[in-house]
Amino acid sequence: MERMSNREAPSYATTIEVRDTCFCLHVRRAARAVARRYDEALRPLGLSNGQFSLLMSLNRPEPASIGAVSALLGMDRTTLTANLKPLERRGLVTVAVDAADRRGRRMTLTRAGRALLAAAIPLWERTQAETERLIADANPAGLRADLRALS
Repeated sequence: MERMSNREAPSYATTIEVRDTCFCLHVRRAARAVARRYDEALRPLGLSNGQFSLLMSLNRPEPASIGAVSALLGMDRTTLTANLKPLERRGLVTVAVDAADRRGRRMTLTRAGRALLAAAIPLWERTQAETERLIADANPAGLRADLRALS
């Protein structure tokens, strides 16, 4: 028979308190709901919201380093590399050895990647406006600043 610990399980009242007040739970739930909105909007183009963000992070005058993009997107390099592969297979992104440091890699949007982003922007703008209207009472600019402060 498995031995029980000396501590009792938290009370149901504690469970309700955590459910109703936990910032992590509520931010994660909101993040999933917002992500679903953007995923739905971008689906006709075969993009997820994460892929859109990754492509946008590469829309710059010079090829981007893995480190710079992973920092911007708040993901580790391994995850970024895994997320790049389908975009590379679709011909939206190229990854090349960094000429200044052969150990590094630089990422660039292809012409097809730029064209897909151009098609995605109106979908993003519509979804962004709808989402901002939904959180208007929460002061969207303040909310963005508060969320940035957490990361």
